[in-house]
Amino acid sequence: MAPAPPLIHRVNPTPVTVAPQHLIVLSEEDPVARAVGERFGTLPGVGEPVDGAPIRGLTETTHVLRRPGRHIFDNDFDQKLPRPYRSGSVPAIFPSIHRSESGVRCLTVHPIGNPGHEAAFGGRPRTLVPTSPRLMAQLLRSLSGEAHALGLRATFESTHHGPALGIPAMFVEIGWGEPSAIPAEAIEALARLLRRLPEEAEDRIAVGIGGGHYAPHFTELVLKRRWAFGHLLSRHTLSHLDPTVLEQAWSGTPGASGWLLARAADWPTAPFGTFGRRLKDTEAPDRAAGEMLPQG
Repeated sequence: MAPAPPLIHRVNPTPVTVAPQHLIVLSEEDPVARAVGERFGTLPGVGEPVDGAPIRGLTETTHVLRRPGRHIFDNDFDQKLPRPYRSGSVPAIFPSIHRSESGVRCLTVHPIGNPGHEAAFGGRPRTLVPTSPRLMAQLLRSLSGEAHALGLRATFESTHHGPALGIPAMFVEIGWGEPSAIPAEAIEALARLLRRLPEEAEDRIAVGIGGGHYAPHFTELVLKRRWAFGHLLSRHTLSHLDPTVLEQAWSGTPGASGWLLARAADWPTAPFGTFGRRLKDTEAPDRAAGEMLPQG
């Protein structure tokens, strides 16, 4: 009798049976992303691998992908994703360290892209990435609740850096000066809120124009009113914006009903009216008092 053939164990990825709604992308070179991944633990595979790394399920509809290298330089990795993730309805969320020259301690969320002529930190010049405005707004609100407990502040940042992608994407960051000193509570808070990613369908959507890099005016509006923002073009970018970037800011903010300014003086510096009308802060209703600082 011929010997039985040896057993070969093949691990086949579990097919995606529920349409994904979010994709969390963990950069192996980012200390916050690595730490968040450790909090997630070992997750089941839910789809075919991307560059050898399986897509895993954090929840039924929120999936996780690990990527080598620095995320800001990972241009066009979305083209390698399985078809369900390239539909334009599955935003990519990058947990990350926030670095600043002044060592600002904060929790931030921001859209991606380079409004200007340089791309020193990934992406491409004068190229903006699509946004997911209502998800960014709810992330900021959730971050605000977590930041309050940690003695930090939560804030938007304006649109900046890479990678260049064709799918909606955003960064959610912890700033703590020295990355090795980030408290475990901050990492755990970020990992916790990434497990629950609700959106507020009632939020009114706009593109934010003007203000500083940390966008305090638009941060306050999202926390106090039912506003959601896609791209946020800071004041220092306005003098060299061209129509191509303006069109990307508009088309990359799906559902936008117009532009909202940090200050009235920002309006004449670029032809925003070509793509939508100017809005007023009060055109979105106040949020209920109990919604101001969502808790984890």
